[in-house]
Amino acid sequence: MQETADPELACPVAPVVDIVFSRWTTPILWSLHTFGRQRFVELERRLTSITPKVLTQRLRQLERDGLIARTYYAEMPPRVEYEITELGASLGPLFAHLATWADIHLPEVDRARQTYDAAR
Repeated sequence: MQETADPELACPVAPVVDIVFSRWTTPILWSLHTFGRQRFVELERRLTSITPKVLTQRLRQLERDGLIARTYYAEMPPRVEYEITELGASLGPLFAHLATWADIHLPEVDRARQTYDAAR
């Protein structure tokens, strides 16, 4: 096996982590998966600590990545809805595995942090 100088190229999941685990990606995808098609304001209400600017940026990036679809309705007033795509929904098993891991191991992580912090 040949060594790669760039650590990001050496890890085949690095691009996936960059896409899926960017700040706000998982809450947006979870909301669209759980509650279905939503308007911007509905997402904003569910994700209370995100700013409108950041929500707009993340939605555009997720649309660019093919994980969500944006539908524009030319009516008065104009309406835009977002929904998770089949590609976005295919991340469901990954998130389910992570949720299982979190249930089992986050208490261990918390204990390790407490031990570490107490030693400092």
